Amino acid sequence: MSSEKEAVLLLNLGSPSACTVKAVRAYLKEFLSDERVLDAHPLVRWLVLHCFILPFRPRRSAEAYQSVWTPEGAPLITGTYRQRALLRQVCNLPIEVAMRYGQPSIEEAIDRFQQAGVTALYAMPLYPHYAMSSYETVVVKVTEAVAERAPQMRVEWLQPFYQDSDYIEALGESAQPALKDDYDCLLFSFHGLPERHLHRSDPSKSYCLKVPDCCFNPHPAHATCYRHQCFATVQKFVQRAGIPKEKYAVSFQSRLGRDPWLTPYTDEEFVRLPKSGVKRLRVICPAFVCDCLETLEEIAIQGKKIFLEAGGISFLQIPCLNDHPLWIRFLQQKVLAWQAKELAR
Repeated sequence: MSSEKEAVLLLNLGSPSACTVKAVRAYLKEFLSDERVLDAHPLVRWLVLHCFILPFRPRRSAEAYQSVWTPEGAPLITGTYRQRALLRQVCNLPIEVAMRYGQPSIEEAIDRFQQAGVTALYAMPLYPHYAMSSYETVVVKVTEAVAERAPQMRVEWLQPFYQDSDYIEALGESAQPALKDDYDCLLFSFHGLPERHLHRSDPSKSYCLKVPDCCFNPHPAHATCYRHQCFATVQKFVQRAGIPKEKYAVSFQSRLGRDPWLTPYTDEEFVRLPKSGVKRLRVICPAFVCDCLETLEEIAIQGKKIFLEAGGISFLQIPCLNDHPLWIRFLQQKVLAWQAKELAR
């Protein structure tokens, strides 16, 4: 029987501390200084960041954040705290929130756990899919913080859950109200990645994006292949919902820079789809479990504008899981399963 003191850490990407140019610049500097996000030689990364991004992008990004900011703060932060509050109601153990970039920080959360005597930590990256710029970087950051600040603390990880049946069930139930009315197409828009990230995450270095239908033929590379995992989520979802092939599509959003990213690009789909006869569009963003800048501004505001101007008639961004009861139940079940393992130690 385990005598460990247990705790849970909910982890997400992060947001600026305010929707000001200064705060956004500080956030982008931290975010894009991460070698797993802007994966270039350190000198090249510094030049790109300080000469091409930070002088210009913070103002545009601050305006975007202003359009979705709430009285409580950034939607991603407040949404993750709401998830924690609901999870605390059904899990009797300490639960903290930390962001990979910005506040609340991972280091502060580990320090609080250390002071409370926590010896067994269940770290839950709220990323359904594996990517070096999301899941991997937060694992590295937490591992480093624990080694430095609380070396006696054991950490177990929530694994990417892109095809977990309970996750798919929660996703399907949360989307159901938006799919009751007739529509022409359901677009699955995932956060994009540079193609080179897939090559670097491929342990064989010879499969991802190099073999025809690489995402659809079983291969060990799929364990760390973001693109494959996105398609797997889509297939599980449409099978559950009974959506025919001609009524859904997949795209990738939020690209940065000129290097090739995963295609097709969501913004280009918003132009193409009306020309192909899609007039009533529903958009779901399964890579995000909390609504945030990428869903509320990039999709629901800018995407809607592009689609309607291109000839569309009806556009709806389906909300993320947020505080849906089945999503909170999914988190609870993962915590309970971990606690059962701890008890058996």
